[in-house]
Amino acid sequence: MINDTIAAIATAVGEGSVAIVRVSGPESVAIVESIFAAKNKLTQVDSHTVHYGYIVNPNTREKMEEVLVTVMRAPRSFTMEDVVEISTHGGVIAVKRVMDILLQQNVRLAEPGEFTKRAFLNGRIDLSQAEAVIDLIRSKSERAFSSAFKQVQGNLSKEIEAQRYTLLETMAHIEVNIDYPEHDVESLTSAFIREKCSQVMESIEKLLRTANEGKILREGIVTAIVGRPNVGKSSLLNALAKESKAIVTDIPGTTRDVIEEFITINGIPLKLLDTAGIRETADVVEQIGVERSKSALEDADLVVLVLNQNEPLHADDLQLMEQIKSRQVIVVLNKMDLPRQLELRQIEEMFESDRIVKMSVKEQEGLDALEAAIAGIFFSGGIESNDLTYVSNVRHIALLKKAIVSLQDAIGATEEHIPIDLIQIDVRAAWEQLGEIIGDAVGDSLIDQIFSQFCLGK
Repeated sequence: MINDTIAAIATAVGEGSVAIVRVSGPESVAIVESIFAAKNKLTQVDSHTVHYGYIVNPNTREKMEEVLVTVMRAPRSFTMEDVVEISTHGGVIAVKRVMDILLQQNVRLAEPGEFTKRAFLNGRIDLSQAEAVIDLIRSKSERAFSSAFKQVQGNLSKEIEAQRYTLLETMAHIEVNIDYPEHDVESLTSAFIREKCSQVMESIEKLLRTANEGKILREGIVTAIVGRPNVGKSSLLNALAKESKAIVTDIPGTTRDVIEEFITINGIPLKLLDTAGIRETADVVEQIGVERSKSALEDADLVVLVLNQNEPLHADDLQLMEQIKSRQVIVVLNKMDLPRQLELRQIEEMFESDRIVKMSVKEQEGLDALEAAIAGIFFSGGIESNDLTYVSNVRHIALLKKAIVSLQDAIGATEEHIPIDLIQIDVRAAWEQLGEIIGDAVGDSLIDQIFSQFCLGK
């Protein structure tokens, strides 16, 4: 049971037109009423109504802020508790005044994610839906948002529940045969277990096939743009970002640090890293930039190697090519508007033809080809289906893999003619592991850890 009332600022702190303070708990309406001067008493108004008035000092009744107050009564609220949202003027001072007065009442400052945590504990959403709220907030592309939104709506939960129900039927069948062994036909029971476990395994494996794409939708593809100085790396970043994020000059070594920019290509989020030109240099500052470039290169999911096709291959180019040849690589032959002096043979021997893109960043030519090449590497040209449920959460992926192992053990046990009461243990383990995804059986420490990742006020 949750008996206290919490409050937090639900909007980003800073200048803006409106800020919102959210209050939730059994005494939220009565507490806000005690500091609210308006025509109607909040304890007497209907749910889901908005009221104009002033937040006042409860001791002096001095008006402190002009507000709109929205009342949402349990259970028809996000937390399934009484919730009051106070809309104040934007800015730091107005919202601070309201929070200071609230916290002087019988109200506690909410912990990060505590509103969503209460929604989970009160049964409005399950754990996988709660975790998807984070993905919704952090989405960096339309597809990522759509995927997270479907999970918030319960797409993954419904799939997990369906598979758990199949396993529950299987366990019930086993229990009947344990209780009434005289009616058991071992071969039929074993065949039934194999059929049902295989059916659930197939569904889980289908979910796991989306894991890589789901991770990309959630976190983006970390893409390092590398090459020698002055080959057009910063110009390429600016062209992809469609704005001037990096300084571009004819002077080699202009970029001294790693510049980050998020973009989307065909709905796929990319975290672009424009790196300092990798070369031997005596400049101390440039050396630091080169080391950071090498570090970014190691952490990247995709490497875009930019070469100047107006020059012959340099020793630094060859060294880079050798270093990255085993990675996911796209080679950009830049400056195609100038005469070609680059020998393509060595490049074509090391990299596949569909990974080599000819461009003129200056003339904005070849960008479509580059975008298609990137999409082709990670999604075979695009996302499979808008209706597909993508699994991206590391915790979910680990539990799905554990469930597959348990189901494999159960199937293997039937083939080894192990007694069905022992097979039941593996089937139950898979059922419980799937249950952990939706929060059917999880410890308090895990719940606290998950919700601590949320922002304050969510």
